[in-house]
Amino acid sequence: MKKGWRQAAAGLLCAAGMVMALPLYAEEGPTVYTGTLGSQQIVAELDFTQPDEVSGRYFYQKYHLDLPLNGSLANETLSMKEGLDSLDAAPHPTITLHHTAQGWQGEWVSTQGNALPLQLTTAHPAAAPGDDPYLASLAGDDPYEYLRLQGLRLQRGKQQTVMGYPLQWWKEPQSGITLFEIISGYPPAQLAALNQQLRARLWQEVVDYHGCQLGASRFGQGEFDQTVTPEYLSANVVSISIFTSYDCGGAHPDFGDTPLNLNARTGEKLALEDVLWVGQGRPFHYLYEDEESDDDDGDNHNSVSFDEYSAYRSKQFAPWLVSRFRALYPAEMAAPSEGDEEGCNYSDPEVWNFPAWYFTPQGLLFSPSFARVARACEAGLSWPVLPWAEILPHPGGAGLTLP
Repeated sequence: MKKGWRQAAAGLLCAAGMVMALPLYAEEGPTVYTGTLGSQQIVAELDFTQPDEVSGRYFYQKYHLDLPLNGSLANETLSMKEGLDSLDAAPHPTITLHHTAQGWQGEWVSTQGNALPLQLTTAHPAAAPGDDPYLASLAGDDPYEYLRLQGLRLQRGKQQTVMGYPLQWWKEPQSGITLFEIISGYPPAQLAALNQQLRARLWQEVVDYHGCQLGASRFGQGEFDQTVTPEYLSANVVSISIFTSYDCGGAHPDFGDTPLNLNARTGEKLALEDVLWVGQGRPFHYLYEDEESDDDDGDNHNSVSFDEYSAYRSKQFAPWLVSRFRALYPAEMAAPSEGDEEGCNYSDPEVWNFPAWYFTPQGLLFSPSFARVARACEAGLSWPVLPWAEILPHPGGAGLTLP
């Protein structure tokens, strides 16, 4: 799903930690700088992945779009070019920088040979008083993205009412990313918590858009198209489908749904086991995104390890879900005939181990997860709905009141 391009983009800028002559970089990840290129304000991130190599990226604060960098470090001098790797022989602007007490100083030279001065100073951004909590957290956790998002403004869009709840849509115009906030219908504290999660997700999708553009920069402009649909709103649940079609420079375009499911009482994200539990003992809580987090402050709310989570999903949940779907949808769940290599085998429990899911008025809709070669089997499915009558006898750990 969408994690695939995230992993690919991260690989372009992976931090390996090292011991080198410049103690500023020893055993550290990427360093963020602000500075000027000619008369333009820029933000740069440099990552020393090997003793004599450097990769990175920078953007003009006027445009916000990443330009990748790669090159080498020798005797406190950086020699880089714009581009993803040194094997790309096409002409690119080059950068030569010398280490200073504050950062780096040197010049940028265009492919036509025009030189402009370039100066970089180590950045230590602090959250601004008006920042929402997600932006404020980025100031320390991801200063590069914080400085990018600081230059972006949201545009107010349409209002609509869904299931009795009035919504206000917002759009980040450069990326085209949209999401809504809830105007009313919940007590003030709940409303604030829900809107905090919704705004954070909007900004996260903007960050993802820019990561996709970076990954595609070797091949041309990336594509990152989203459809956001509020699927279910109630006193207990806010559930949204966030479907993305993207082409970030890999072998093939891809797509996937990464829904946002919130406990309307607390504003917290819901794991599937918070809603539906078919295991033994008390339900656990596990969000895969917490496993991927780089947060070192202990902000991880998973109550079991990934191995325990995976074992439950593959040995108990997926077989149980297949058995229910076989009873509910025998035609759709019929195994492909022998020799039908292009058939979609929805009866295979493995494709239901880690499905995307969201609430609907009829029940929970699940989206299976196929191997890349059979990804078309996931497209446009509306039938894999587990009705509330099947869910209510198996309540999850959040104690939600469901239809």
